[in-house]
Amino acid sequence: MSTTAPLAPTALTVEPARGLSISSLVIGIVSIAAGWTLIAPVAGLVLGVLALRREPAGRTLAIWGIVLNGLMLAGVVLFTGIALLFGLALLPFAFIGG
Repeated sequence: MSTTAPLAPTALTVEPARGLSISSLVIGIVSIAAGWTLIAPVAGLVLGVLALRREPAGRTLAIWGIVLNGLMLAGVVLFTGIALLFGLALLPFAFIGG
């Protein structure tokens, strides 16, 4: 006969969901290398905003994702604007000497 006492039930701890927050941060890091695509920063920005509203446990990750994706998106827009202005400024000289 066994003399050991039965084990007491333990409460299971459930880790809060942070999938959107982590995705936003990872896409923010990836958009540093693939920011010129314009798709990665926009997707990461949307995921970060959704994560802020739905996942309070992943707030810090979501904020970092929003910052990284926002900076890359601003950089892409700024670079595209400068390239467009530079190209339009040189357009009259494209047909000289032809």
